[in-house]
Amino acid sequence: MREFLTEDVVRNNAGKILVFEDSDDAKSGVGQLTSFIKLGFDGIKDRPDGWYLPKNIQDPAIILETKNSNQNLNNYIKEIKKNCDIVLTKYRKVIGILYNGYEIMVFKNNEQIETTSKLQNKKYYLSLFDVNKIDKQKIYNLTKKINDCLHVEFGIKNLYHRMIFTACALVAKRYGASLVKGMNYQTFHVSILSTLSKSLENCRKQNQKLDILLEVYSEIKMNSTDNQEAIDSFIEWISEISECLNSDYWNGEDVMGIFFNEFNRYKKKSESGQVFTPEHITSFMYRIIDVHQNDKVLDAACGSGGFLVKAMSQMIKEAGGIQTEKAKKIKSSQLFGIEFDREIYALACANMLIHKDGKTNLDQLDSRTLKAGEWIRNKGITKVLMNPPFERKYGCLKIVENVLDNVPVHTMCAFILPDKKLEKDNSASILKNHQLQKIIKLPEKVFSEGVTTSVFVFEAGIPQNNKEIFACYIEDDGLETVKNQGRHDIKDRWQEIEDKFVDVVHKQSGDSTIQWIKPTEHLSYQMPEKEFEIYEENFTKTMMNYLMHEEGINVKEFTDDLIEKVMYSSCVAENNEDYIITLRRDNKNE
Repeated sequence: MREFLTEDVVRNNAGKILVFEDSDDAKSGVGQLTSFIKLGFDGIKDRPDGWYLPKNIQDPAIILETKNSNQNLNNYIKEIKKNCDIVLTKYRKVIGILYNGYEIMVFKNNEQIETTSKLQNKKYYLSLFDVNKIDKQKIYNLTKKINDCLHVEFGIKNLYHRMIFTACALVAKRYGASLVKGMNYQTFHVSILSTLSKSLENCRKQNQKLDILLEVYSEIKMNSTDNQEAIDSFIEWISEISECLNSDYWNGEDVMGIFFNEFNRYKKKSESGQVFTPEHITSFMYRIIDVHQNDKVLDAACGSGGFLVKAMSQMIKEAGGIQTEKAKKIKSSQLFGIEFDREIYALACANMLIHKDGKTNLDQLDSRTLKAGEWIRNKGITKVLMNPPFERKYGCLKIVENVLDNVPVHTMCAFILPDKKLEKDNSASILKNHQLQKIIKLPEKVFSEGVTTSVFVFEAGIPQNNKEIFACYIEDDGLETVKNQGRHDIKDRWQEIEDKFVDVVHKQSGDSTIQWIKPTEHLSYQMPEKEFEIYEENFTKTMMNYLMHEEGINVKEFTDDLIEKVMYSSCVAENNEDYIITLRRDNKNE
């Protein structure tokens, strides 16, 4: 039974959580004695329980109404709306909060809205008026310009170096680096490096390997650094992209996903066998294993961090937004990644740094090793989302098995693997200890390398014991190829497809592609065989070819001669049948 809280206690606690304190920018506080008259609303004697009233009336205001913990908030909706109406006479944007210490109701310009169930710092409620608008096409265009500029004007030939250089510039901009037009390359380079070093200062105490990011950035070489116009253009483009990263409505991959996907069009596959996962697939996998805001998520082949950033985004959204205290906890202690390739590890660090946390939980390790297994075992992982390198030489199934062996029993793990991977390579030891529950075959064109893939969902620590496997097939993801931009959801079809198949996977019903697979027979989705069809012309052609073979006639030469003489010879017109017979004899005699 919850503790009873008086209205005074609720009000005082709320003031501390919201941080309602007077400042140069706003009148703010809690209490029962301050009337609206004292707050600047002439003739209004009503007294709010809490207030945040900015001096700039274009900014959002907040009004608080508190009750003791036994009160039903529904009985006081009229009261909070009345107070909000008073403030709306001066401010265009007003948040009303009704709170009893346990439950909360929030009103945006007197319309009740869904928010996090716990009271948050006032920044969270002020951000509810921010505009959710990110121009994806603009980001694609800017990223293409940046890539071309670094490649042609600066002469950075290595694609990953171009990506890392850009990501580091974005991190530096995010942490306040002074990047302005007119600065020469040396000043520009040092500004990025010094800001990176400063931003990593505290984190390096927890994770010394973050220095790899600084090392890789320092190793990037330019063929040319004296093109001031190119430097100025790069700074301008970085600044424009950086503005999008500050949105409170950031949706994980809205900006950084575009950035990485644009670069990856030039090189889909790394020397480490890495294939970067399309953003819409990361979203789908997050949902099919029911990741939630309290999970600890692992990607032990994290690449540039796509799965971790998507998980971060979705978990924070569930928690109520990036202004919540829970968001800080998610970023700092609930996302874990391993990457073996040194340069791509640096890229992952940069990606997480751009989102201002999470980087201390990345490590550069070989995910096949005992050391990596021990690292995983100590993290208390509850969900796994992964796209390991597909080739055997990079230890694809060794990575999968090492992850499954070292996460807690019953952990749900989703891996993208080639369709036939578990059948072609020896997976007996995996199924002996871990249960393959679901196979979702992905559309054929998801990966441009031509490999066809499926999502394989395991429950760790539970033997297969011949339990049948649910399987289905997403035949089409709705994406279409856009010239020079790869595949995109230009007709907004994917969300509906995703929703449908998340439902199909959870209910294990509702689609004609569903199969139940016996693990002793197959470990992949079985594409139905096409029906055998034969037509009369196929039979006639086969018989004619056989007869000509028996007569010793060269079929190709006969066909060419027949076409030539039937179409162009004047003597054919009188008697085609006799002519063809003669042609056949001539061909045979030759």
